[in-house]
Parts: sequence; C-alpha cells; structure tokens
Amino acid sequence: MGVHGMSETEQQSSRDHVVHHGAPDSERARFGGVKFGVAFFGWLTATGMLVLLTALVTAAGAALGVATGTDVEQATSKASENPETIGIVGAIALAVILLLAYYCGGYVAGRMARFDGAKQGFAVWVWAVLIAVAVGVLGAVAGNKYDIFSQLNNFPRIPVDPGKLSTAGVVVLVGAVVLALIGAVLGGAAGMRFHRRVDDAGLAAYERGPE
Repeated sequence: MGVHGMSETEQQSSRDHVVHHGAPDSERARFGGVKFGVAFFGWLTATGMLVLLTALVTAAGAALGVATGTDVEQATSKASENPETIGIVGAIALAVILLLAYYCGGYVAGRMARFDGAKQGFAVWVWAVLIAVAVGVLGAVAGNKYDIFSQLNNFPRIPVDPGKLSTAGVVVLVGAVVLALIGAVLGGAAGMRFHRRVDDAGLAAYERGPE
C-alpha cells in the first residue's frame, strides 16, 4: 500500500487526474467568482494608497513651491480660474497615482480571493464608483459638510471648478476613471498569479510521485 492508505495504482490515477485536469478546477467551481467582501478590502487598500501617494505628491509640490518662491495655494487658485494651466506634469502625476493605488487595491483583492483575480480587481473599481456616487448624492442632498472624502482630501482632485469644466477636463476625468479600472484589473490578475505558482508546485509534486 502507498501513503495515506492508497495503493500505488490509486495514487498514480490521482496524479494523472490532477496533471491532466488540474486540481484547482473543482476548487474554482466552488470558491471562484467575484467576492465583493474581498473587493471591499481591496478598495480600502486603494484608498489608503491614494492618501499616501497624494500626500507625497503634495509634499513634493510644496517643496517645489518653496524652492521657486511660489505659494501652492496661489498656484491652485490660478489653476481653478484657468483650467488650461493644468499641464502635462499634473496629468501624468494623477495618472500614476490612480494606476498605482488601484493596482495595489486589485492586487490585495486578487491575492485574498485566489481565483478570478481580474474580476476581483473589477469589483474593487465597482466599489470605488458606488461609494463615490453614494457620497456625491449624500453631499448634494445633505450639504458639502457630509462630503467626507472632500474634507479628508484623500483623492487626487483636479483643481477645476465644475462650472468651468471644459471638454478637456471631461476627457481627463474619464481617463482617470479608466486608468483606475485598468490598474485594479491588472493588480487583481497579478495577485492571483501567486496562487497559480503554488498550484504549479503542487502539480509538479504530483508528477514526481512519492519519493
């Protein structure tokens, strides 16, 4: 008899099934799919990264303002009056922040859920959209004092008055949403890759058989 009370023939049959059909298939059928609870923690991670990265960029901007003798608040005020002053550097910084933050959020969700990493990343993005809409509606109904995210300033914001938002501003806004989605999906797929390496190691052990 082999290990665990199985004959060598039974062990070989089990190994062949795993090698040709894949052990995770049955696990995926049972535990796969979108996990919105896991995605929520991914969204929390993305939000935390947004706070951290925005703070770093703000600190860098403040340091640059001191070096050039420019007041950061004055620069922001001028940008609000003239949307065209939002240059390529600001757009790139916003893109990098969103991409990295939501990549991290998607990675956490994909790593926690094990299966369907890209879907978990998409769910992270859905959480962000739903919460942003909910907060926006609450702020419109109850007043801006309930706009928690605005008070915390934990999202990178384009310093443009919505009433003066141009077509270019709308394009930037849509681009930011798309970048967040791309980052979350890529992060989810990357987070799942760790589990695939573990599965591959298990399959390799089955192929080698008992030592």
